[in-house]
Amino acid sequence: MVLRRIQLRRTIVRVDTQSLRSKLLGKLEELYDLAHDLAKNESIDLPSRNKWARVAAYTAQTINCVASGFDEQQINSQLDELERLVNEARARKQAKEAQK
Repeated sequence: MVLRRIQLRRTIVRVDTQSLRSKLLGKLEELYDLAHDLAKNESIDLPSRNKWARVAAYTAQTINCVASGFDEQQINSQLDELERLVNEARARKQAKEAQK
């Protein structure tokens, strides 16, 4: 029963995280496209274009980070630990019952 709930939470986290990640990536891609276009716009002065180029580069790095990581790994790690503890507690209970 407890393990089933942990597995359900893991599924919910995966789905919610993927949904959030997808929305965030969409917004970041819009920002990247805008910054990239402004960095290439020759009607803007060079220092401003350089700043927009930095914004585009940083946005690209952020996109890469969000696409590859997010907190799903940390959450799954915590759920793995919780599952381990539950299994350990069950094993202790079974060992005590076997001694009776």
